Amino acid sequence: MTALAAPPTAPEKDGPLQTSPGKRVRKGGAGRTMKGGWLSYLILGFALLLSAFPFYWTIVTASRSNADMAKVPPSLLPGPNLIKNFEQVLEEADIGKALLNSLIVSSSITIGTVLCCTLAGFAFAKLKFKGRNALLTLTIGTMMIPPQLGVIPLFMLIAELQWVNQLQAVILPGLVSAFGVFFMRQYLVQSLPDELIEAARVDGASTARIFWSIVIPIARPGMAVLGMLTFMTAWNDFFWPIIALSSQEPTVQVALRQLGGGYVNDQSVIMAGTLLGTLPVLLVFGLLGRQIVGGIMQGAVKG
Repeated sequence: MTALAAPPTAPEKDGPLQTSPGKRVRKGGAGRTMKGGWLSYLILGFALLLSAFPFYWTIVTASRSNADMAKVPPSLLPGPNLIKNFEQVLEEADIGKALLNSLIVSSSITIGTVLCCTLAGFAFAKLKFKGRNALLTLTIGTMMIPPQLGVIPLFMLIAELQWVNQLQAVILPGLVSAFGVFFMRQYLVQSLPDELIEAARVDGASTARIFWSIVIPIARPGMAVLGMLTFMTAWNDFFWPIIALSSQEPTVQVALRQLGGGYVNDQSVIMAGTLLGTLPVLLVFGLLGRQIVGGIMQGAVKG
């Protein structure tokens, strides 16, 4: 008698398929790599050109004279006057002091905003207390109020405290933002498991210990993004610093107002000062951009 051959078994649904020695392919598309076509690269390249052209035009204008930029059509290539325009910027405005003041103001606001908003976001996301929803609604509602409405009472307050023309007049009003609180609350709701907090409670950890040992490591990607956005906003702020500060204690944006004065504004000098004020922000983003993007991608992956 001949033995009956066993019927072939179907491969497992999610298991690997053996196609040839040394090659294994997984069903379901888990091992596939998506590739963009020529149209995707064309759109991305066009978007890149649109985004980078204003910065390139700033370099072109800052490296040429005002007469060169008045020609029709203007030159699209950088010129030889960049160093000369930088020297004129340093003569017309105290850019060195303005850069230092902007660094102090932006760093202080960023550190305060990240810590305070993370703490408040943790409280709104995971702690239970009376009036939590009402306070959160009130906090979000403040985002709908134009900041111009609070300028007069805020200036009266800093004048009463004798803080006019001092950096703390710009730092303290920006230490907490409603957007930052809402952003960190939403991030922690998705990223911080309740079971992890309950396990820490069982081990006897206090709320402060949970915040420093558990919440901050998990919230680090969101804190990095909030810190970058806050730093750029504080660095580029012009409205409140020009009210609270004078030309003796300027930030970068206030100092740029002193450039290119005269019967005809010297656009080359103004753009040279703008380039000097933009370089620190680009440097910070160049150093931290990869860590921020990597942290966000890591935080988006759930185990």
